Amino acid sequence: MVNKEPKGVENIFPYLAGTLGLDPSSTVIIQFKGGYSNLTYLITSTDGEFVLRRPPLGLKISKAHDMVREFHVLKALEKAGYSKVPKPVLCCEDEHVIGAPFFIMEKVNGLILRNKIPEGMTLSPEFFNKLSRNTIDGLLELHNLELEDSGLGALGKPKGYVERQVVGWSERYFNAKTDELIEMETVSDWLRKHIPSNENVGFIHNDYKYDNLVLEGKDNPEIKAVLDWEMATVGDPLMDLGTSLAYWAEEGDPDILKMFNLTYPKGNFTRSEVIKYYGSKSPLKLDNMLFYYAFGLFKVGVIAQQIYKRYSLGFAQDPRFAGLIHVVRACGKMALKSIQTEKI
Repeated sequence: MVNKEPKGVENIFPYLAGTLGLDPSSTVIIQFKGGYSNLTYLITSTDGEFVLRRPPLGLKISKAHDMVREFHVLKALEKAGYSKVPKPVLCCEDEHVIGAPFFIMEKVNGLILRNKIPEGMTLSPEFFNKLSRNTIDGLLELHNLELEDSGLGALGKPKGYVERQVVGWSERYFNAKTDELIEMETVSDWLRKHIPSNENVGFIHNDYKYDNLVLEGKDNPEIKAVLDWEMATVGDPLMDLGTSLAYWAEEGDPDILKMFNLTYPKGNFTRSEVIKYYGSKSPLKLDNMLFYYAFGLFKVGVIAQQIYKRYSLGFAQDPRFAGLIHVVRACGKMALKSIQTEKI
């Protein structure tokens, strides 16, 4: 019996047979649920488990969906001696195979925490405290990777990075705009006027949060692998920290901003503790973190806006996307409040 491929990877069985020698009769492909961007599939066969990643169906909205580039990022990380990545297996640039470029990597087994503790599982405050510490240690490790010999340095243009990001994400917001959200527009103007004069350089992930970490298990929050490298580049590490802070929801935050990261249960660091811990191990000056945090919230809002625009145009049918406009609004309000109160 030949398995039927899920939507987005139709007719891939002959390719898998020809490149990896996977027998179609004993290979099963299912799509991972829960993501908001690129599509990810689990390939299970008698020869092992693999993961396939491809761009979303329909409208292409940014370079974040460049699967060939993400594959090269994984290869460069391997060369840099960074071990917390799934092993890249192959990359296919031929769009005739499934309609878009894609790549395949080995699957890393472990615990991935989404926005809710898995049913029947108990995670202690001590677990989350260690996870917070491990998460920031992992971010610091990335920011200190060697750039030149590994080839990682060729993946970005650090000079002028912060300004390009502010201008670029502002343009993306207005290009994807559907509703009048004065807070988002006000934050965009503020960011343009408060770009820091100093620039830092390091390798950055740009989407570093709990649900992109594969952990050892419920009794051990050690990080086995970091996932989703589509936005990784060379730029200012504090922009990376700002994005992680934007996802770092606390107990008192609006519920809608808790849907992306399980950082609000007891035991987790607060955002101020994240900044203090990062600063204790980094030579970078953190006196302008308000800017980087506000930018992170704005960027998260723009990402949600872009996905919502795709949904409103009919390019995506996931019912979760219908509510993302409320995420955009909440990000704008949170960022503006932080700017006005000068509190993170």
